[in-house]
Amino acid sequence: MSLQTNLARILERRQHIENQLNDAGNMSSDEMMQLSKELSDLRPIAEQAEQVQSMTANLESAQALLAEADGDADIIAMAEEEIDALEAGLEKAEHALKIMLLPKDKDDERNAILEVRAGTGGDEAALFAADLFSMYQRFAANQGWRFEVLEISETGIGGYKEASATITGNNVFARLKFESGVHRVQRVPETEAGGRIHTSAATVAILPEAEDVDVTLDEQDLRIDVFRASGPGGQSVNTTDSAVRITHIPTGIVVSQQDEKSQHKNRAKAMKILRARIYDAERARAEAERAASRKGQVGSGDRSERIRTYNFPQGRVTDHRINLTLYKLEKILAGENLDEMIDALITEDQAAALASNA
Repeated sequence: MSLQTNLARILERRQHIENQLNDAGNMSSDEMMQLSKELSDLRPIAEQAEQVQSMTANLESAQALLAEADGDADIIAMAEEEIDALEAGLEKAEHALKIMLLPKDKDDERNAILEVRAGTGGDEAALFAADLFSMYQRFAANQGWRFEVLEISETGIGGYKEASATITGNNVFARLKFESGVHRVQRVPETEAGGRIHTSAATVAILPEAEDVDVTLDEQDLRIDVFRASGPGGQSVNTTDSAVRITHIPTGIVVSQQDEKSQHKNRAKAMKILRARIYDAERARAEAERAASRKGQVGSGDRSERIRTYNFPQGRVTDHRINLTLYKLEKILAGENLDEMIDALITEDQAAALASNA
């Protein structure tokens, strides 16, 4: 479908929805809500389409003026200057519209569950996992998102064996989904007397938060075990069977929660994570089926893929998928400049999608 045909279709659809909403006498509240949501999503695209149409018309007028200049140097110079400016502006406006018209990831507007796990590297890997978890917590605060810790399994020296949190806000999954994978760190551990640089790793998983309607869980498919929690958590933590382990028998996915003193709260948190993992597994399967057409795009979702290196001696962070290096390690770990890395990944993904749709 040509861009011009798309423009007409978009503007036609917006007008049709506006007419329906203006004459909504026999419409149910659900239908009105659905149409209002579609109109809200369509408006920025329609406005961009109108801008493209307007610039196209102005360009045609300037080109007509040039054709009719009849050797008048002043008119020729004015028309050529206007044409150059309009052509450059139109190219940018059309590019922006094409990105808006790309098929949307249906999960982009969802909240997310963050899971960080220490990988190879012992205590140093656990310390790095804690650094990453804090980085995302600070980044979430900068974005105005809510960050709620679900569980932290500490090593005792400030490191995390694993940690999880829910992140709630606007377009959380859209912004964070390319963070999934293996993050590698190169630095001199505090315990290293010889000053040698060690390489350690931690794994990050960003899961779209699933609703009850997304994943139907049959109680017969669940094995639920309760046990006494271990580790820090208050005086009563080791005296009651408050910790919960849920096993989803068909997939073998196991989730444990013990941070809350209430068994009921631990079960609710575990169910939330279980739904997200099952939904993510289904999402990964669907992505694999489309892998051939998305070959050049970032964000395969492969948790074993090494995606980024944080090099402390050189103060740099390198994302290996797009060969981007930023010498802003401290600010990235502080959650301040992570945006720059994320924006570059999104732009690269959009460029690959445009190329595959061309």
